[in-house]
Amino acid sequence: MEGTESTTRERSTAKDGNKAADQEVLMSSKPLHRFVQREPRDVGIAILIFGCAEVMMGFTLSGERDAFTSFGIYTSFWQGTLFLVCGSLSIYTELRPSKKMVTVCLSMYVVSLLGIIVSLVYRIRIFSYLRYLTFYRRESLSLQRLHQICAIEALLFTCSLFVAGLLIFLCVIARLALKSTRTQIIVRHIPAPPTDTTAT
Repeated sequence: MEGTESTTRERSTAKDGNKAADQEVLMSSKPLHRFVQREPRDVGIAILIFGCAEVMMGFTLSGERDAFTSFGIYTSFWQGTLFLVCGSLSIYTELRPSKKMVTVCLSMYVVSLLGIIVSLVYRIRIFSYLRYLTFYRRESLSLQRLHQICAIEALLFTCSLFVAGLLIFLCVIARLALKSTRTQIIVRHIPAPPTDTTAT
């Protein structure tokens, strides 16, 4: 009876030791833990919403043939796809954090930021052209239609700026996580409880 009680205690002590060791291994990769603490999943959900809005507005702009819009280089579609990929990766990385996934996320964030720069420059050209149409050439499109296109482009421009801010934040925390995380193995030796050799 005493033998079974001591064996049960040893097993429970070993289980508690394994849990503590697992917790220490989790906390040993603190930079990745800090990356997860910043809740990239919530930011990723916001980026996903902006990506869906960008793609949906792209379908609206695709029907406009008479005006110079961002559909000219399919901006809404490829930028919306980049936002969707970044948002999905952020959500997945918080659920299963690893150095490899943070590296993939960081590279996609940088690519998306470059895409945002291209789209912002292109949309600034669109605004100047639409302003020219509004004041000098009104025969090709009605003034109301021009204002609608300008409002859509301004909305997408603002969304791109907001997503750029979110991506810069994610880039910073991902870079800090990768900079401080090096391959470290912490081995903790837990000695076995002493056994009584003087059994009677």
